[in-house]
Amino acid sequence: MTSGTDESKPQGSGYTYADAGVSIAAGNALVKAIAPLAKATARPGATSELGGFGGFFDPKAAGYTDPLLVAANDGVGTKLKLAIEHDRHDTVGIDLVAMCVNDLIVQGAEPLFFLDYFATGKLENGVAERVIAGIAEGCKMAGCALIGGETAEMPGMYAAGDYDLAGFCVGAVERGEQLTGDKVAPGDVLLGLASSGVHSNGYSLVRRLAADKGWKLNRPALFDQEQLLIDALMAPTRIYVASLLPLIRDGLINGLAHITGGGLLENIPRILPAGSHAVIDAEAWDQSGLMAFLQAQGAIEPEEMARTFNCDVGMVLAVSSDNFATVMDRLHDTPEAFGVVGNVIEGQRGCTVKGCRGTWSAKSDWSATHLG
Repeated sequence: MTSGTDESKPQGSGYTYADAGVSIAAGNALVKAIAPLAKATARPGATSELGGFGGFFDPKAAGYTDPLLVAANDGVGTKLKLAIEHDRHDTVGIDLVAMCVNDLIVQGAEPLFFLDYFATGKLENGVAERVIAGIAEGCKMAGCALIGGETAEMPGMYAAGDYDLAGFCVGAVERGEQLTGDKVAPGDVLLGLASSGVHSNGYSLVRRLAADKGWKLNRPALFDQEQLLIDALMAPTRIYVASLLPLIRDGLINGLAHITGGGLLENIPRILPAGSHAVIDAEAWDQSGLMAFLQAQGAIEPEEMARTFNCDVGMVLAVSSDNFATVMDRLHDTPEAFGVVGNVIEGQRGCTVKGCRGTWSAKSDWSATHLG
């Protein structure tokens, strides 16, 4: 027969938060350790001081007179499982920032400040610091300030070693200069900026293939003997802000589509007005070794590739014929790999991808229909 006394606790001793698995001291130590990382992202308008109840930002100090604020949030998805399983924590923070700031730049907005949410069962400061260092690096690449965040230690919510990330970013664009897609029109040329890999979408399928096909992730990739397969898969999402913001501010771009979940087929229609249809020529660029590997390993149909992965194109620009030559010249001065991938024609709002083995189309509801 048992009594109501908890035998795991000495008689007369009181419970502490640490007994429940939460270390306030570890949390405080993490805040102290990451403070210099946040300070390194300081920019006009932000203080980057951590530890308060919220972060301040002054748009006027950032040079805006009549700004519209634009907000975005996102995560990294199951790419985190690969990071955790293979001790690749240093770049997932860049992924987190990229997924948010790339969604802001397509609205014409400059990313101003970023906040992160890091949740885990037991705080391991070495891991958390590496993740947040990546977030700070991503913020510097995007030109935004890391002004705060939340670290949540929640025993019982996550398996040992697991963590999750969420990011929140706010940007600004002067009123009247925002990109909404209303300027996109038949006759526009579609330019593609190269991705750095899978970016942060499609990893549930990548991980399924890895398990079913028995990939040796810590061995050289079949398509690149100079690179481990895990490193190819963990390449961080490319951040396009620095290359695109000057073109946007000079009024040279009619529309931008960030190629994330839904791929080419479902993201490009999001910037098209009624009566405009995007036609993408998949033979306009060479498929990367990584994308070819994924497609071959999974016997993935081209339509499925065009909906699941970015297919080597991380961002699509709609540019008028009048601005085409100027944009091409300006892009040569950036680190981006780029090229013409298609054009906009008259038709039902949607996207058609041609090339490889057939033609696939997404109509205005973004549900793809195989056209044979």
